[in-house]
Amino acid sequence: MKLDLAAETRTGLGKGAARQLRRNGRVPAVLYGQGECVLLTLEPEDLREIIRAHAGRTALITVKIADAASKGTRIALLRDYQLDPVSGDVLHADLFEILMDKAIRVKVPVSVIGGQPAGVKEGGILQHNMREIHVECLPSALPDSIPVDASALVIGQGIHVKELQPVAGVRFLDDLEQMVVSVAIPMSEAKLEALLTSAATTGEGKEPEVIAKGKEAAAAAEVAAGGTPAGEVKPGVAGATATAEKGKEGAKEAAPKAEKKTEKKAEKKEEKKK
Repeated sequence: MKLDLAAETRTGLGKGAARQLRRNGRVPAVLYGQGECVLLTLEPEDLREIIRAHAGRTALITVKIADAASKGTRIALLRDYQLDPVSGDVLHADLFEILMDKAIRVKVPVSVIGGQPAGVKEGGILQHNMREIHVECLPSALPDSIPVDASALVIGQGIHVKELQPVAGVRFLDDLEQMVVSVAIPMSEAKLEALLTSAATTGEGKEPEVIAKGKEAAAAAEVAAGGTPAGEVKPGVAGATATAEKGKEGAKEAAPKAEKKTEKKAEKKEEKKK
């Protein structure tokens, strides 16, 4: 697809200059490539028409620059553009200059043709595994899209890059084994419910990872400080504790015996005095 776009050069740089251009009803743009960068202003409506007519990156745009010092006409691709999220106005555009005798590499949209696939009629789901194909070709051979006939696909089948119909003068750069389109088996409600139930059961009763990590960090800090983590008893500490407890119990048992011996000695002394 070939489109025309009128442009003028500009000198102002920065956000302030760009805002002034928009207030004056123009769109700031940049034309780069071929070793130079040209600052331009565009007519908003002309740019909108190009975006509406061809949203992809494959439209060859003849940029007619009013300033004679800018070599007049250039051939370019619309590489990128920015829209106002509220009003939808075009805020900025990037144009990439190309040479008609030099090969370019671009992404071309995939176009599924042939009507509804046989597998979809049987209840399958058509999946667009790749929305774009990366290609290399001369600008004159650049296609608007890569057609993919999926009408014969049944459930479980697909078309790989290597199975695409050749396009004259175009070389596919993507992995030949990549799936472009396919017809998937629909998932039944029972299977979906089983998967959800299984996921819920697997996650049940498990301690959240963040909490577990927090406990590990706290235990490590306590050990570093010379303490013992909660729920854990050091062997040495356990032995010392047990010995202390036995000592206490032994002292309790020995106290009454000592008292009895003292009483007996006192009684013997009194008898001798008599």
